[in-house]
Amino acid sequence: MGARWLLNLALMLAAGQAAAADTLRCGSQLISVGDRSGEVLQKCGEPIARDVLGYKRSANRREEFQVEEWTYGPNSGMYQYLRFEGNRLVQITSKRGN
Repeated sequence: MGARWLLNLALMLAAGQAAAADTLRCGSQLISVGDRSGEVLQKCGEPIARDVLGYKRSANRREEFQVEEWTYGPNSGMYQYLRFEGNRLVQITSKRGN
């Protein structure tokens, strides 16, 4: 029974860590994957860097949209990288700075 309980606890912790990658706290505000770039700018302010990574075609290949990465930080030694595709936040990653 103890091993089963530990396995369940480990699975819950792993699920919690995966969910944390879908949100980011900016002061007292939260941003989430799916938010528009204007919402993120309003809640988090101007990033320290904005990089255009290129363009991506939609699934039906009729449209093309810009892919951009915004950098925030350092916050306690961590940088946050926000990836936008077609004006929507699609990925939040964090990396410890040098």
